[in-house]
Amino acid sequence: MSEGKLYADLESLGIAWTALEHEAVFTVEESEAIHAALPGAHTKNLFLKDSGGAFFLVTVDHAVRVDLKALAPVIGAKKLSFGKAEDMEALLGVTPGAVTPLAAMNDADGKVRVVLDERLAGADTVNVHPLRNTATIGLSGADLMRALAHWGHPPQIAAIPERA
Repeated sequence: MSEGKLYADLESLGIAWTALEHEAVFTVEESEAIHAALPGAHTKNLFLKDSGGAFFLVTVDHAVRVDLKALAPVIGAKKLSFGKAEDMEALLGVTPGAVTPLAAMNDADGKVRVVLDERLAGADTVNVHPLRNTATIGLSGADLMRALAHWGHPPQIAAIPERA
């Protein structure tokens, strides 16, 4: 689905958001200037696949260094590894660098399980890409969860383990 449909869905759900257009960013480091311009929690997203073939989209605060080995049992997965870009595009309709929990709207078959760090679920503002990496939108953690549920992807809220 398109960014237009994304915004229409948010509007129909009564979800308020702020938006910032910016240069393309592909890494957390490249997005530092955006962090200064937009208050709230900034995110990074991990597109993962487990050894059983299940897909996960894990959204955490940008500063969290996720311990994948410890994460697997927390989210009910087998051994985790990063998913392939082709699978990401096929399932979520986004490319690396533009990964966002909002891309769950494109997974009509429900093949990707969305996992949201518990610290983001309660955040006043969570900043994510709107299906492209040349913009960032901010919405509340509660509204993000509401939108995901609307698209058939109620997120699993988890305490994401960090690497030491």
